[in-house]
Amino acid sequence: MSTNCAFIGLGVMGYPMAGHLHQAGFTTTVYNRTTAKAQKWAQAYHGDYAETPAMAAASATFVMLCVGNDDDVRSVVYGDDGVLASMKAGTVLIDHTTASAELAKDLAQACHERGIGFLDAPVSGGQQGAENGVLTAMIGGDKDAFDQVDEALACYAKTREYMGPAGHGQLAKMVNQICIAGVVQGLAEGLQLARKVGLDPDTLINAISQGAAGSWQMKNRYKTMWDQHYEHGFAVDWMRKDLKIALSEAERQGLSMPLTALVDQFYAEVQKMGGARWDTSSLLARLEK
Repeated sequence: MSTNCAFIGLGVMGYPMAGHLHQAGFTTTVYNRTTAKAQKWAQAYHGDYAETPAMAAASATFVMLCVGNDDDVRSVVYGDDGVLASMKAGTVLIDHTTASAELAKDLAQACHERGIGFLDAPVSGGQQGAENGVLTAMIGGDKDAFDQVDEALACYAKTREYMGPAGHGQLAKMVNQICIAGVVQGLAEGLQLARKVGLDPDTLINAISQGAAGSWQMKNRYKTMWDQHYEHGFAVDWMRKDLKIALSEAERQGLSMPLTALVDQFYAEVQKMGGARWDTSSLLARLEK
């Protein structure tokens, strides 16, 4: 018997994630703030859409969220039209949004009071990972709930790591974004020097990517960076949102993160250049302006 799911938020990530879920046999009803997007999804995947989050979640065993930020999450969870208004005890709410750990803890408490399981499960892998169903999910919250939904999450997340109690998924995602920021800046500076001195990029990357300098960013982004093609992937606007969350958490913990703060300001410069929707690898564009 098919498990009913609701998927709230059909952006560049949520749209294909919900599609993988439905195609795998989980009967899925979607909601999106722009109804036309939900209608398009329903037509493409032969699924259903609802006019409010509460209506989408009314008959769902699992409810997935993938929206923009903390306030967006609150807007689809709480209130008469939010998912908690219709979710039943024994169901599970899974938040794939990259948001704050404090919000995750608040959601976990609200769900606990209603007998609902909760998982904060931000994902990494970008639009390409979502479309190919190979995302990585970092998961905090109820371990029993994680075990219950793991088969569903596997439809779009190839790697699923349980990190600990509520908020730990979001904390892991912060670490992920901090690490990416430093690596991309280093790659941008390296490619800038390579171009200046006349090195062939393909030969260069073939030589250095097999050793300690190698990274996912180097393998998957060096060529588009070299060709100055940034109209793809994870947008600078979203990276700045994520880094703000990470830097706020670091401040809360009494930690200094000078490299992360510096790269965040570099991204602010990219935004001023008109690159708000460029891929995060556009740090090279800032150096070459």
